[in-house]
Amino acid sequence: MTAFPLHLLREAVDLLPDEEAWARFLKGLPEPVRRALFHEWSWQTHGGQKPPKGKWRTWLLMAGRGFGKTRAGAEWLLERIRKTPGARIALVGATIEEAVKVMVEGPSGLFALARPDETPEWRPTLGLLRFPNEAEAQVYSGANADGLRGPEHHFAWCDELAKWKQADAAWDNLQMGLRRGERPRCVVTTTPKGGGILARLRAMPGTKETGGRTDENPHVAEAFVEWAIETYGGTRLGRQELDGVLFEDIEGALWTRETIEASRGRVPFPGREFLKRVVVGVDPPATAGGDACGIIVCGLGRDGLLYVVDDRSVRGERPEGWARAVAGAAEAWGADRIVAETNQGGEMVESVLRSADAWLPLRPVAATRSKAARAEPIAALFESGKAKLAGRFPELENELAGMTASGGYQGPGASPDRADAMVWALSELTVTRGEPRIRRL
Repeated sequence: MTAFPLHLLREAVDLLPDEEAWARFLKGLPEPVRRALFHEWSWQTHGGQKPPKGKWRTWLLMAGRGFGKTRAGAEWLLERIRKTPGARIALVGATIEEAVKVMVEGPSGLFALARPDETPEWRPTLGLLRFPNEAEAQVYSGANADGLRGPEHHFAWCDELAKWKQADAAWDNLQMGLRRGERPRCVVTTTPKGGGILARLRAMPGTKETGGRTDENPHVAEAFVEWAIETYGGTRLGRQELDGVLFEDIEGALWTRETIEASRGRVPFPGREFLKRVVVGVDPPATAGGDACGIIVCGLGRDGLLYVVDDRSVRGERPEGWARAVAGAAEAWGADRIVAETNQGGEMVESVLRSADAWLPLRPVAATRSKAARAEPIAALFESGKAKLAGRFPELENELAGMTASGGYQGPGASPDRADAMVWALSELTVTRGEPRIRRL
């Protein structure tokens, strides 16, 4: 097949003003050229769909749904087949049926993407694809680890590894047999899912990782992307399924991801009229220019439950800047009180806040215990269903998930500013609610 001059295509694309002009341009091309363009993957790739550079044994392509993982995996494998006549390949899915449906017969599978002169022969009873250059691809199931014990392969494509029922054993057997040729390699295309196999794979020497978000794929329907972001944006599920983020609970975490998800209150939240009392918690920054100022608004609901209702935290502001943000949060929610930690600034914190707005009902508090000791009784309220998140607060949630009972912090940033502010606010509200407080001797 004659190679299409891609540099001319790129020049043409740069000159086209919009998608309608692009469609007219494609329609005007001869049919053989249009077919060649469809099968030419190099000009269609985006971001994490490109194989990693350098030497690697496993390419982990972990991304959001609709990112184009399957297409990238199939195209990489087809390129290996073209360059390796007689290659032996493993196609491993969560089940045989899923492997066939997605990797072989799907719209981004090997059949659909193979060029006309390399269309394979499919033998469904054997689960075998045979290519014109004598390369063969065998379908396997990640639910049957023993099926991968023994066969040898040049290359492998593993789809949705996180779903395999016998993931560890199946992966180990596959790797033992991935030893043919000078450079055996494997591509793994998967959405993130908490569990040992993906964490283990990421830590293995020889693994290179790429990925990305659903909205990075220009070929995904815009209406779907808008709906998905509006519905799930900012949630753990959205960050996992749309952004391709792998969440792993930290050992000893005060807030597990499961607890955080179970704590979602009603959305949209009814508003200020539903709250009997509102407190703004403030964790002032230690420095004037760089750290975040945690500003979290919490309330006591008429149903007797505690709610986190707003995150007004700011970063990089000088004292007068974050003080105005605190005042704005208090005014917006009709706060009954502001609770601000004064360990970092002492009287300066109180002075700055009062200068921003003289009417602020402010109670300065000094931390005499560790962050973990203060947070533990609040975490217990979430576990028991007495405290809720009235919305989605990704940055706050990530900080909560990084706090441990031992007093460590493994979340984003140097300190859990938002989480600390939330703890101060909810601690204040437990006094009004009559919640018993834990006393440490």
